[in-house]
Amino acid sequence: MTTDAHSGSAEASIDEPLFIESEGHLDDVVAEHEVVLVDFYADWCGPCQMLEPVLEELADETAAVIAKIDVDEHQQLAEAYGVRGVPTLALFADGDQVEQYTGALPADRLRDLLEGYTNE
Repeated sequence: MTTDAHSGSAEASIDEPLFIESEGHLDDVVAEHEVVLVDFYADWCGPCQMLEPVLEELADETAAVIAKIDVDEHQQLAEAYGVRGVPTLALFADGDQVEQYTGALPADRLRDLLEGYTNE
């Protein structure tokens, strides 16, 4: 699986999940985009795998950026955000973290959550 984590710019629409490479990269993405949903995941996590197609769909159909952080590769970053289990979803709006959930949320609940911040 290859993904160009740097594709797109602040003006471009990002219609697929963006893989975060470092804390600085996450900070840049959050600063550049109005709404960012961060998925802290692990490849071995069953619920994370079930959530993957939902996040891909949301990335394609919403204005929000979907960012993914592999907790095994970025343990310090996961720890900095208090991630205790995967998947953990952190929502950022206008540069600030506004929500955080542990566990896979249903597609309709995630869509409603994102719309609450993108349609203000």
